[in-house]
Amino acid sequence: MEQVDILPGASNSITIRLELENRPGMLAEATSAIGAAGGNIGAIDIVDVRNSVLVRDVTINTRGDQHGREIADQLEATDGVRVLNVSDRTFLMHLGGKIEMNSKAPVNTREELSMAYTPGVARVCKAIYEEPEDVFTLTMKANTVAVVTDGTAVLGLGDIGPRAALPVMEGKAQLFKEFAGVNAVPVCLDTQDVDEIVDTVLRLEPVFGGINLEDISAPRCFEIEERLQDALDIPVFHDDQHGTAVVTVGALLNALKVVNKKPEDLKVIVVGIGAAGTAVTHMLIDLGIENIIGVDSKGAVAGSRSDLSEAKLAYAEITNPDNVTGTLQEVIEGADVFIGLSVPDLIDEEDLKKMARDPIVFAMANPDPEIRPEVANPHVAIMATGRSDYPNQINNVLCFPGLFKGALDCRATAITDEMKMAAARAIAQTIDEDTLTAEYIVPSVFDQRVVEEVSQAVEYSATACGVARRAS
Repeated sequence: MEQVDILPGASNSITIRLELENRPGMLAEATSAIGAAGGNIGAIDIVDVRNSVLVRDVTINTRGDQHGREIADQLEATDGVRVLNVSDRTFLMHLGGKIEMNSKAPVNTREELSMAYTPGVARVCKAIYEEPEDVFTLTMKANTVAVVTDGTAVLGLGDIGPRAALPVMEGKAQLFKEFAGVNAVPVCLDTQDVDEIVDTVLRLEPVFGGINLEDISAPRCFEIEERLQDALDIPVFHDDQHGTAVVTVGALLNALKVVNKKPEDLKVIVVGIGAAGTAVTHMLIDLGIENIIGVDSKGAVAGSRSDLSEAKLAYAEITNPDNVTGTLQEVIEGADVFIGLSVPDLIDEEDLKKMARDPIVFAMANPDPEIRPEVANPHVAIMATGRSDYPNQINNVLCFPGLFKGALDCRATAITDEMKMAAARAIAQTIDEDTLTAEYIVPSVFDQRVVEEVSQAVEYSATACGVARRAS
Protein backbone atom coordinates (compact mmCIF):
# COMPACT_ATOMS: atom_id res chain seq x y z
CA MET A 1 0.00 0.00 0.00
CA GLU A 2 1.31 3.42 -0.92
CA GLN A 3 2.72 5.44 1.96
CA VAL A 4 1.80 9.13 2.12
CA ASP A 5 3.67 11.54 4.37
CA ILE A 6 1.74 13.39 7.05
CA LEU A 7 1.60 17.06 6.14
CA PRO A 8 2.90 19.69 8.58
CA GLY A 9 0.03 21.34 10.45
CA ALA A 10 -0.82 23.89 13.11
CA SER A 11 -1.57 21.18 15.70
CA ASN A 12 2.17 20.42 15.68
CA SER A 13 3.41 23.99 15.31
CA ILE A 14 6.40 25.33 17.20
CA THR A 15 8.02 28.72 17.73
CA ILE A 16 11.81 28.72 17.63
CA ARG A 17 13.69 31.69 19.02
CA LEU A 18 16.83 32.19 16.96
CA GLU A 19 19.90 34.33 17.49
CA LEU A 20 21.26 35.28 14.05
CA GLU A 21 24.54 36.99 13.24
CA ASN A 22 23.68 40.51 12.12
CA ARG A 23 24.89 40.27 8.55
CA PRO A 24 23.12 40.17 5.17
CA GLY A 25 21.60 36.85 4.12
CA MET A 26 21.37 35.23 7.56
CA LEU A 27 17.56 35.12 7.65
CA ALA A 28 17.55 33.51 4.21
CA GLU A 29 20.00 30.86 5.42
CA ALA A 30 17.83 30.10 8.44
CA THR A 31 14.63 29.83 6.40
CA SER A 32 16.40 27.65 3.85
CA ALA A 33 17.46 25.29 6.64
CA ILE A 34 13.85 25.11 7.85
CA GLY A 35 12.61 24.41 4.34
CA ALA A 36 15.25 21.75 3.76
CA ALA A 37 14.07 20.00 6.93
CA GLY A 38 10.45 20.02 5.67
CA GLY A 39 9.00 22.71 7.94
CA ASN A 40 6.33 25.20 6.82
CA ILE A 41 7.11 28.72 8.01
CA GLY A 42 4.33 30.94 9.37
CA ALA A 43 5.18 34.19 11.13
CA ILE A 44 8.66 35.67 11.55
CA ASP A 45 8.97 38.31 14.27
CA ILE A 46 11.89 40.46 15.44
CA VAL A 47 12.41 40.19 19.21
CA ASP A 48 15.65 42.10 19.74
CA VAL A 49 18.24 43.95 17.66
CA ARG A 50 21.81 44.43 18.77
CA ASN A 51 24.98 45.46 16.95
CA SER A 52 26.23 41.93 16.39
CA VAL A 53 23.08 39.77 16.46
CA LEU A 54 19.36 39.73 15.69
CA VAL A 55 16.90 37.70 17.77
CA ARG A 56 13.86 36.42 15.87
CA ASP A 57 10.88 34.18 16.66
CA VAL A 58 10.00 31.86 13.78
CA THR A 59 6.69 29.97 13.85
CA ILE A 60 6.85 26.65 11.99
CA ASN A 61 4.26 23.96 11.23
CA THR A 62 5.76 20.49 11.68
CA ARG A 63 4.67 16.87 11.30
CA GLY A 64 5.20 16.04 14.97
CA ASP A 65 7.59 16.17 17.92
CA GLN A 66 10.43 14.33 16.20
CA HIS A 67 10.13 16.52 13.12
CA GLY A 68 10.31 19.62 15.33
CA ARG A 69 13.53 18.36 16.90
CA GLU A 70 14.98 17.68 13.45
CA ILE A 71 14.24 21.24 12.35
CA ALA A 72 15.86 22.65 15.49
CA ASP A 73 18.93 20.46 14.92
CA GLN A 74 19.17 21.63 11.30
CA LEU A 75 19.09 25.25 12.44
CA GLU A 76 21.64 24.65 15.18
CA ALA A 77 23.97 23.17 12.58
CA THR A 78 23.72 26.29 10.39
CA ASP A 79 26.68 28.69 10.65
CA GLY A 80 25.73 31.96 12.29
CA VAL A 81 22.51 30.60 13.78
CA ARG A 82 21.92 29.74 17.44
CA VAL A 83 18.71 28.17 18.77
CA LEU A 84 17.78 29.90 22.02
CA ASN A 85 14.43 28.22 22.73
CA VAL A 86 11.81 25.94 21.20
CA SER A 87 8.17 26.36 22.30
CA ASP A 88 5.30 24.03 21.43
CA ARG A 89 2.40 26.33 20.53
CA THR A 90 -0.27 23.73 21.33
CA PHE A 91 1.09 23.20 24.84
CA LEU A 92 1.31 26.97 25.33
CA MET A 93 -2.41 27.27 24.48
CA HIS A 94 -3.23 24.72 27.19
CA LEU A 95 -1.11 26.26 29.98
CA GLY A 96 -3.43 26.88 32.93
CA GLY A 97 -6.35 25.37 31.02
CA LYS A 98 -8.43 26.82 28.17
CA ILE A 99 -11.57 27.92 30.04
CA GLU A 100 -12.44 29.92 33.13
CA MET A 101 -15.51 31.10 35.02
CA ASN A 102 -16.61 34.73 34.69
CA SER A 103 -19.07 36.78 36.74
CA LYS A 104 -22.04 38.21 34.82
CA ALA A 105 -22.98 40.79 37.45
CA PRO A 106 -20.69 43.37 39.11
CA VAL A 107 -20.03 43.09 42.83
CA ASN A 108 -18.28 46.38 43.60
CA THR A 109 -20.46 47.83 46.38
CA ARG A 110 -22.18 46.70 49.57
CA GLU A 111 -25.54 46.98 47.78
CA GLU A 112 -24.44 44.72 44.93
CA LEU A 113 -22.96 42.22 47.36
CA SER A 114 -26.20 42.12 49.36
CA MET A 115 -28.16 41.29 46.18
CA ALA A 116 -25.72 38.80 44.67
CA TYR A 117 -25.14 36.98 47.95
CA THR A 118 -26.54 37.12 51.45
CA PRO A 119 -29.06 38.37 52.46
CA GLY A 120 -30.73 39.07 49.10
CA VAL A 121 -29.98 35.67 47.55
CA ALA A 122 -32.17 33.99 50.17
CA ARG A 123 -35.28 35.47 48.53
CA VAL A 124 -34.29 33.89 45.22
CA CYS A 125 -33.68 30.53 46.92
CA LYS A 126 -37.16 30.65 48.47
CA ALA A 127 -38.70 31.48 45.10
CA ILE A 128 -37.12 28.41 43.52
CA TYR A 129 -38.15 26.26 46.49
CA GLU A 130 -41.75 27.35 46.03
CA GLU A 131 -41.65 27.04 42.22
CA PRO A 132 -38.87 24.57 41.18
CA GLU A 133 -39.18 25.40 37.45
CA ASP A 134 -37.89 28.89 38.27
CA VAL A 135 -34.41 27.35 38.56
CA PHE A 136 -34.25 27.68 34.76
CA THR A 137 -34.78 31.44 34.85
CA LEU A 138 -33.03 32.39 38.10
CA THR A 139 -29.79 30.35 37.80
CA MET A 140 -27.21 29.24 35.25
CA LYS A 141 -29.02 25.91 34.69
CA ALA A 142 -30.94 26.91 31.54
CA ASN A 143 -27.78 27.53 29.52
CA THR A 144 -25.28 25.13 31.08
CA VAL A 145 -24.20 21.67 29.94
CA ALA A 146 -22.10 19.06 31.76
CA VAL A 147 -19.46 17.46 29.55
CA VAL A 148 -19.13 14.07 31.24
CA THR A 149 -16.44 11.46 30.62
CA ASP A 150 -14.63 8.61 32.31
CA GLY A 151 -11.67 8.91 29.94
CA THR A 152 -12.00 5.42 28.48
CA ALA A 153 -12.22 6.27 24.75
CA VAL A 154 -10.47 9.60 24.24
CA LEU A 155 -9.86 10.58 20.62
CA GLY A 156 -7.59 7.91 19.13
CA LEU A 157 -5.77 7.49 22.44
CA GLY A 158 -8.13 4.99 24.07
CA ASP A 159 -8.38 4.50 27.84
CA ILE A 160 -6.17 7.27 29.22
CA GLY A 161 -8.22 8.08 32.32
CA PRO A 162 -10.11 11.16 33.55
CA ARG A 163 -7.10 13.41 34.22
CA ALA A 164 -5.55 12.98 30.79
CA ALA A 165 -9.03 13.41 29.27
CA LEU A 166 -9.52 16.83 30.88
CA PRO A 167 -7.84 18.85 28.07
CA VAL A 168 -10.32 17.38 25.59
CA MET A 169 -13.30 18.13 27.82
CA GLU A 170 -12.04 21.68 28.33
CA GLY A 171 -11.82 21.99 24.55
CA LYS A 172 -15.38 20.74 24.17
CA ALA A 173 -16.57 23.30 26.74
CA GLN A 174 -14.64 25.98 24.90
CA LEU A 175 -16.37 25.10 21.61
CA PHE A 176 -19.80 25.20 23.25
CA LYS A 177 -19.12 28.75 24.38
CA GLU A 178 -17.31 30.02 21.30
CA PHE A 179 -19.77 28.68 18.74
CA ALA A 180 -23.14 28.76 20.52
CA GLY A 181 -22.77 30.88 23.66
CA VAL A 182 -23.61 27.84 25.79
CA ASN A 183 -21.83 27.41 29.12
CA ALA A 184 -20.25 23.97 29.59
CA VAL A 185 -18.38 22.41 32.50
CA PRO A 186 -15.96 19.47 32.20
CA VAL A 187 -16.91 16.62 34.55
CA CYS A 188 -14.20 13.93 34.45
CA LEU A 189 -15.18 10.99 36.64
CA ASP A 190 -12.63 8.77 38.32
CA THR A 191 -14.63 5.59 37.84
CA GLN A 192 -15.49 3.20 35.02
CA ASP A 193 -18.38 1.59 36.87
CA VAL A 194 -21.64 2.14 35.00
CA ASP A 195 -23.73 2.40 38.18
CA GLU A 196 -21.36 4.93 39.73
CA ILE A 197 -21.28 7.08 36.59
CA VAL A 198 -25.07 7.10 36.30
CA ASP A 199 -25.55 7.84 40.01
CA THR A 200 -23.01 10.67 39.92
CA VAL A 201 -24.61 12.37 36.94
CA LEU A 202 -28.06 12.02 38.49
CA ARG A 203 -26.81 13.82 41.61
CA LEU A 204 -25.26 16.62 39.54
CA GLU A 205 -28.42 17.22 37.48
CA PRO A 206 -29.76 20.19 39.52
CA VAL A 207 -26.96 22.37 38.13
CA PHE A 208 -27.27 21.47 34.45
CA GLY A 209 -29.78 21.94 31.65
CA GLY A 210 -28.19 19.20 29.53
CA ILE A 211 -25.72 16.31 29.71
CA ASN A 212 -23.14 15.78 26.95
CA LEU A 213 -21.53 12.36 27.36
CA GLU A 214 -18.10 12.19 25.81
CA ASP A 215 -15.36 9.63 25.14
CA ILE A 216 -16.93 6.74 27.06
CA SER A 217 -16.13 3.34 25.60
CA ALA A 218 -18.66 0.95 24.06
CA PRO A 219 -20.72 -0.95 24.98
CA ARG A 220 -20.88 0.79 28.41
CA CYS A 221 -21.76 4.11 26.76
CA PHE A 222 -25.04 2.67 25.43
CA GLU A 223 -26.27 1.64 28.87
CA ILE A 224 -25.12 4.87 30.53
CA GLU A 225 -26.91 7.02 27.97
CA GLU A 226 -30.08 4.94 28.05
CA ARG A 227 -30.32 4.93 31.83
CA LEU A 228 -29.72 8.66 32.08
CA GLN A 229 -32.28 9.38 29.37
CA ASP A 230 -34.86 7.33 31.27
CA ALA A 231 -34.10 8.98 34.60
CA LEU A 232 -33.68 12.64 33.63
CA ASP A 233 -36.01 15.22 32.11
CA ILE A 234 -33.18 17.17 30.46
CA PRO A 235 -31.39 16.36 27.19
CA VAL A 236 -28.77 13.58 27.38
CA PHE A 237 -26.59 13.19 24.29
CA HIS A 238 -23.55 10.98 23.71
CA ASP A 239 -21.72 13.06 21.13
CA ASP A 240 -19.33 10.33 19.99
CA GLN A 241 -22.37 8.38 18.83
CA HIS A 242 -24.98 10.86 17.75
CA GLY A 243 -22.91 13.93 16.90
CA THR A 244 -20.85 11.84 14.50
CA ALA A 245 -24.02 10.33 13.05
CA VAL A 246 -25.73 13.69 12.56
CA VAL A 247 -22.80 15.26 10.70
CA THR A 248 -22.20 12.10 8.65
CA VAL A 249 -25.81 12.03 7.49
CA GLY A 250 -25.73 15.76 6.77
CA ALA A 251 -22.65 15.24 4.58
CA LEU A 252 -24.19 12.22 2.88
CA LEU A 253 -27.36 14.12 2.00
CA ASN A 254 -25.27 16.64 0.08
CA ALA A 255 -22.99 13.99 -1.43
CA LEU A 256 -26.01 12.20 -2.88
CA LYS A 257 -27.11 15.41 -4.56
CA VAL A 258 -23.70 15.71 -6.23
CA VAL A 259 -23.67 12.12 -7.57
CA ASN A 260 -27.46 12.05 -8.22
CA LYS A 261 -28.25 8.94 -6.20
CA LYS A 262 -31.13 8.15 -3.85
CA PRO A 263 -30.87 6.64 -0.34
CA GLU A 264 -33.08 3.67 -1.16
CA ASP A 265 -30.79 2.64 -4.05
CA LEU A 266 -27.54 2.58 -2.07
CA LYS A 267 -25.27 -0.16 -0.87
CA VAL A 268 -23.39 1.19 2.15
CA ILE A 269 -20.40 -0.32 3.94
CA VAL A 270 -19.88 0.80 7.55
CA VAL A 271 -16.52 -0.23 8.99
CA GLY A 272 -16.17 -0.04 12.76
CA ILE A 273 -19.25 -1.19 14.65
CA GLY A 274 -18.65 0.67 17.88
CA ALA A 275 -20.60 3.55 19.39
CA ALA A 276 -20.29 5.88 16.39
CA GLY A 277 -20.74 3.16 13.76
CA THR A 278 -23.93 1.92 15.41
CA ALA A 279 -25.41 5.42 15.71
CA VAL A 280 -24.51 6.25 12.11
CA THR A 281 -26.22 3.05 10.97
CA HIS A 282 -29.43 3.84 12.85
CA MET A 283 -29.61 7.27 11.20
CA LEU A 284 -28.88 5.77 7.76
CA ILE A 285 -31.82 3.41 8.27
CA ASP A 286 -34.00 6.37 9.29
CA LEU A 287 -32.88 8.03 6.05
CA GLY A 288 -34.32 5.12 4.07
CA ILE A 289 -31.16 3.14 3.28
CA GLU A 290 -31.91 -0.59 3.33
CA ASN A 291 -28.69 -2.27 2.19
CA ILE A 292 -26.15 -1.56 4.93
CA ILE A 293 -23.34 -4.01 5.67
CA GLY A 294 -21.33 -3.53 8.84
CA VAL A 295 -17.74 -4.77 8.91
CA ASP A 296 -15.52 -5.49 11.90
CA SER A 297 -11.99 -6.90 12.12
CA LYS A 298 -13.27 -10.36 11.14
CA GLY A 299 -15.35 -9.31 8.16
CA ALA A 300 -19.00 -8.66 7.43
CA VAL A 301 -21.28 -8.61 10.47
CA ALA A 302 -23.86 -11.28 9.67
CA GLY A 303 -26.33 -13.15 11.82
CA SER A 304 -24.78 -16.44 10.73
CA ARG A 305 -21.54 -15.69 12.58
CA SER A 306 -21.11 -17.47 15.91
CA ASP A 307 -18.58 -15.03 17.39
CA LEU A 308 -20.76 -11.92 17.64
CA SER A 309 -21.31 -10.04 20.87
CA GLU A 310 -24.82 -9.19 21.99
CA ALA A 311 -24.45 -5.68 20.58
CA LYS A 312 -23.25 -6.95 17.20
CA LEU A 313 -26.01 -9.56 17.05
CA ALA A 314 -28.50 -6.74 17.51
CA TYR A 315 -26.68 -4.82 14.77
CA ALA A 316 -26.87 -7.79 12.40
CA GLU A 317 -30.63 -8.00 12.92
CA ILE A 318 -31.20 -4.54 11.44
CA THR A 319 -28.55 -4.64 8.66
CA ASN A 320 -27.11 -6.92 5.98
CA PRO A 321 -30.47 -7.99 4.50
CA ASP A 322 -28.88 -10.66 2.28
CA ASN A 323 -26.74 -12.03 5.14
CA VAL A 324 -23.57 -11.71 3.07
CA THR A 325 -20.28 -12.85 4.54
CA GLY A 326 -16.65 -12.22 3.66
CA THR A 327 -13.81 -9.78 4.16
CA LEU A 328 -14.04 -6.04 3.70
CA GLN A 329 -12.24 -6.43 0.38
CA GLU A 330 -14.96 -8.85 -0.75
CA VAL A 331 -18.08 -7.04 0.44
CA ILE A 332 -16.95 -3.60 -0.75
CA GLU A 333 -17.57 -4.69 -4.33
CA GLY A 334 -20.45 -2.72 -5.81
CA ALA A 335 -20.78 -0.44 -2.77
CA ASP A 336 -21.90 3.14 -3.37
CA VAL A 337 -20.73 4.46 0.00
CA PHE A 338 -17.86 3.57 2.34
CA ILE A 339 -18.08 4.96 5.87
CA GLY A 340 -15.00 4.31 7.99
CA LEU A 341 -14.90 4.71 11.76
CA SER A 342 -12.07 2.29 12.40
CA VAL A 343 -8.30 2.31 11.84
CA PRO A 344 -5.82 3.94 9.45
CA ASP A 345 -4.85 2.59 6.03
CA LEU A 346 -7.58 -0.05 5.90
CA ILE A 347 -8.32 0.12 2.19
CA ASP A 348 -6.39 0.95 -0.97
CA GLU A 349 -6.93 1.97 -4.58
CA GLU A 350 -7.84 -1.56 -5.66
CA ASP A 351 -10.68 -1.62 -3.13
CA LEU A 352 -12.02 1.68 -4.45
CA LYS A 353 -11.97 0.38 -8.02
CA LYS A 354 -14.39 -2.38 -6.96
CA MET A 355 -17.02 0.12 -5.80
CA ALA A 356 -20.02 1.28 -7.81
CA ARG A 357 -20.15 4.28 -10.13
CA ASP A 358 -19.22 7.60 -8.47
CA PRO A 359 -18.25 6.12 -5.09
CA ILE A 360 -18.55 8.16 -1.91
CA VAL A 361 -15.84 7.60 0.71
CA PHE A 362 -16.04 8.98 4.25
CA ALA A 363 -12.76 7.88 5.87
CA MET A 364 -13.12 9.24 9.39
CA ALA A 365 -10.53 7.40 11.48
CA ASN A 366 -8.57 10.04 13.41
CA PRO A 367 -5.97 11.30 13.15
CA ASP A 368 -5.13 9.06 10.19
CA PRO A 369 -7.98 7.99 7.87
CA GLU A 370 -8.71 4.55 6.44
CA ILE A 371 -7.32 5.86 3.14
CA ARG A 372 -5.68 9.19 2.50
CA PRO A 373 -7.34 11.65 0.13
CA GLU A 374 -4.15 11.86 -1.94
CA VAL A 375 -4.53 8.17 -2.69
CA ALA A 376 -8.32 8.03 -2.97
CA ASN A 377 -9.15 11.17 -4.95
CA PRO A 378 -8.42 9.79 -8.46
CA HIS A 379 -10.84 6.91 -7.82
CA VAL A 380 -13.80 8.49 -6.00
CA ALA A 381 -16.49 11.07 -6.68
CA ILE A 382 -16.66 12.37 -3.08
CA MET A 383 -13.99 12.16 -0.38
CA ALA A 384 -14.40 13.27 3.23
CA THR A 385 -12.37 12.77 6.41
CA GLY A 386 -12.41 13.88 10.01
CA ARG A 387 -9.37 16.10 9.49
CA SER A 388 -9.29 19.87 9.20
CA ASP A 389 -6.43 19.92 6.67
CA TYR A 390 -8.50 18.36 3.87
CA PRO A 391 -11.79 19.44 2.23
CA ASN A 392 -15.06 18.04 3.60
CA GLN A 393 -14.20 17.70 7.29
CA ILE A 394 -16.89 15.69 9.10
CA ASN A 395 -16.56 17.41 12.46
CA ASN A 396 -18.96 17.05 15.40
CA VAL A 397 -18.65 20.76 16.14
CA LEU A 398 -21.09 21.25 13.26
CA CYS A 399 -23.70 19.49 15.40
CA PHE A 400 -23.42 19.69 19.17
CA PRO A 401 -23.28 23.48 19.78
CA GLY A 402 -26.39 24.19 17.71
CA LEU A 403 -28.21 21.04 18.80
CA PHE A 404 -27.79 21.85 22.50
CA LYS A 405 -28.57 25.52 21.94
CA GLY A 406 -31.88 24.58 20.33
CA ALA A 407 -32.68 22.00 22.99
CA LEU A 408 -31.84 24.40 25.83
CA ASP A 409 -33.71 27.35 24.31
CA CYS A 410 -36.96 25.39 24.24
CA ARG A 411 -36.13 23.52 27.48
CA ALA A 412 -36.46 20.15 25.78
CA THR A 413 -36.83 17.15 28.05
CA ALA A 414 -34.97 14.87 25.62
CA ILE A 415 -33.24 14.74 22.25
CA THR A 416 -35.30 12.60 19.88
CA ASP A 417 -34.40 10.84 16.65
CA GLU A 418 -36.46 13.45 14.83
CA MET A 419 -34.40 16.25 16.37
CA LYS A 420 -31.17 14.56 15.28
CA MET A 421 -32.42 14.16 11.72
CA ALA A 422 -33.57 17.78 11.73
CA ALA A 423 -30.04 18.80 12.74
CA ALA A 424 -28.53 16.69 9.94
CA ARG A 425 -30.81 18.25 7.33
CA ALA A 426 -30.05 21.74 8.66
CA ILE A 427 -26.32 21.13 8.32
CA ALA A 428 -26.80 19.96 4.74
CA GLN A 429 -29.09 22.85 3.82
CA THR A 430 -26.57 25.42 5.02
CA ILE A 431 -24.89 24.85 1.66
CA ASP A 432 -27.14 26.03 -1.15
CA GLU A 433 -27.26 24.01 -4.36
CA ASP A 434 -25.52 26.74 -6.37
CA THR A 435 -22.33 26.34 -4.32
CA LEU A 436 -22.53 22.60 -3.65
CA THR A 437 -19.56 20.72 -5.15
CA ALA A 438 -17.70 17.46 -4.60
CA GLU A 439 -15.20 19.32 -2.41
CA TYR A 440 -17.83 21.34 -0.55
CA ILE A 441 -20.51 19.02 0.82
CA VAL A 442 -19.96 20.06 4.45
CA PRO A 443 -20.04 23.67 5.68
CA SER A 444 -17.07 25.14 7.47
CA VAL A 445 -17.12 24.82 11.24
CA PHE A 446 -16.62 28.61 11.26
CA ASP A 447 -19.73 29.28 9.18
CA GLN A 448 -21.81 31.25 11.66
CA ARG A 449 -25.04 30.19 9.96
CA VAL A 450 -24.61 26.56 11.03
CA VAL A 451 -25.36 26.99 14.74
CA GLU A 452 -28.36 29.18 14.03
CA GLU A 453 -29.79 26.85 11.36
CA VAL A 454 -29.26 23.75 13.50
CA SER A 455 -30.62 25.29 16.70
CA GLN A 456 -33.76 26.55 14.96
CA ALA A 457 -34.37 23.19 13.28
CA VAL A 458 -33.87 21.32 16.56
CA GLU A 459 -36.15 23.68 18.46
CA TYR A 460 -38.88 23.35 15.84
CA SER A 461 -38.57 19.56 15.85
CA ALA A 462 -38.66 19.41 19.66
CA THR A 463 -41.91 21.36 19.64
CA ALA A 464 -43.37 19.08 16.97
CA CYS A 465 -42.31 16.00 18.98
CA GLY A 466 -43.88 17.32 22.17
CA VAL A 467 -40.66 17.42 24.21
CA ALA A 468 -40.35 21.24 24.37
CA ARG A 469 -41.36 22.88 27.63
CA ARG A 470 -41.25 26.35 26.19
CA ALA A 471 -42.63 27.58 22.88
CA SER A 472 -40.08 28.90 20.41
